[in-house]
Amino acid sequence: MKYNRFLIVLLFVVGFISCNNPKKQHAIPRVGFIEAFEDATIGDARKGFIEALAANGFNEQNKTVEIVSKNAQSDMGAMNQIVSYMQSEAVDCIGTSTTMSTLATVQRVKDIPIFMCVTAMPEILGLTNKEKKGPKNLFGVGEDLNYIDTSFTIIQQVVKPKKKDNLRIGMIYNQAEQQSVDAFNRLDKLAKEKQVDLIALPLNTSADAQLVVRALLKRKIDAFFANPDNTVFAAFETILNNCNQNDVPVFTSEVGLVKRGAVAAYGADIYQWGYQAGQEAAKFLKSKKTDNLKVEKVNIRRRVYNGAAAARFGLTFSGGFEKL
Repeated sequence: MKYNRFLIVLLFVVGFISCNNPKKQHAIPRVGFIEAFEDATIGDARKGFIEALAANGFNEQNKTVEIVSKNAQSDMGAMNQIVSYMQSEAVDCIGTSTTMSTLATVQRVKDIPIFMCVTAMPEILGLTNKEKKGPKNLFGVGEDLNYIDTSFTIIQQVVKPKKKDNLRIGMIYNQAEQQSVDAFNRLDKLAKEKQVDLIALPLNTSADAQLVVRALLKRKIDAFFANPDNTVFAAFETILNNCNQNDVPVFTSEVGLVKRGAVAAYGADIYQWGYQAGQEAAKFLKSKKTDNLKVEKVNIRRRVYNGAAAARFGLTFSGGFEKL
């Protein structure tokens, strides 16, 4: 009888302790990293993030950190499960790559620091309040839309219209991604100022990329601008192959897409973007404080061109461009 009472009391105490200490204790820091989809270019951000941690003493090989990396494979249901898993595992912080993973994590996680990358600034994503402040647990590195202007004007500098009319530039944009819509609106205004005809069509899934791109090509565009959104990244090879077959050069604002065959870009290096976010995460892991952290803007942008693609279309670039 006394034994049973003791057992009941013991179970009550264990249950009480568990309820009041929900956060798991780990011998070494645990860092989650969430990717929205599988992509060769976007994958460089995760590599940069992890290597930045290692450079600051948080190295999996040395067993000074544990990285819990998950990819949603473009499935929002899987994304929500991944976010819940990160919470249940009580990771010390979470790295997010691309807008979809950042938004999904911010919406559900309020007590774990989030270090985003390959994502627009919080105000573009509608994550700021009336005081223009974002979520208290959101940090990392974002990008504004100013750099897109420079990327877009590169086209007018090197491509000549096939007819005597204005230069005709095609693009697709994702109506479901706010930063993609914002980029389109910004470029539409810029095109009018530059007397360029911007021909844009909406595309909400990468599965429809070939159909939409071919519709654009029938409009006799002189060049294609690969707007930096998730759909374009996922469908880039389809876009590139169709444009190449019709002798239409592809330009972009992402260095990684130039490596994959676009002609030229002025924009962020995806690896460095992830590395910069990883450095911020390392600061938190060292201090366990976020007082001096904020969402930073991308530090490193590059002007690059793809040598083979440029030769294919007979385009030349000044010394200010780096050949890839």
